[in-house]
Amino acid sequence: MRRHFLRLMDAHRRKKQIRPLSAGEQDSTRIISWNLLRRTGATVHDVVALIEAENPDILLMQEATAEIDVLPDILGGYYARAPLPGRIHGPACWSRTPFARTPRACTIPSGAVVKRHAQIIDYGPFSLANVHLSHGQVLNRRQLRRIASLLPAPCAILGDFNLVGPTMVPGFSDVGPKAPTHRMADLLPIRIDRCLVEGMTCLNARVLPVFASDHRPIAVQLRPDIKVLASVAS
Repeated sequence: MRRHFLRLMDAHRRKKQIRPLSAGEQDSTRIISWNLLRRTGATVHDVVALIEAENPDILLMQEATAEIDVLPDILGGYYARAPLPGRIHGPACWSRTPFARTPRACTIPSGAVVKRHAQIIDYGPFSLANVHLSHGQVLNRRQLRRIASLLPAPCAILGDFNLVGPTMVPGFSDVGPKAPTHRMADLLPIRIDRCLVEGMTCLNARVLPVFASDHRPIAVQLRPDIKVLASVAS
């Protein structure tokens, strides 16, 4: 079944290649974050469709299962997935360009039921944390502060925060789109998919249309601050 699917997608890929960056975009990075909703949500077909429609440099995914592991076989690029302990799903990332080093899973404070970690991704000029935080509003803020302590600026934290209200992470700015990204209990629209940055500027932020999952993807275009890069290099 996997071979048959790859043959179909390879034929489709010949018709539509990922658009390369233009000269004016090369100092910024387009990033999408999406909670796929394991098993009953977005499939690898949906992920491919999103990449081809939105042309991100980086796609961060939460609740990704082994099905998503064929993504680099279909589209090329670079990929890593880090299942949560005892779970079939976890954070995953796809990138158009190579990672500066292999993405790693870093343990964060966890609740009694689900053990969680963040996926830390180093790109050289900047770093990212791909997160799916706990529901407890005290615990998920503790998790954020732990993740923030692992990242040197310039950096960004993106993903499903499961957090309502201010994040309260010193030094970081909430630059993600302000529109709701999820409906709690299928009724109340809330904004729980977020983007925090330190030492980076957000040039654009938007919530993408709903399809396949119970979360709407968020898209941001980030650029490291020149002064921060200069201080790191010195």
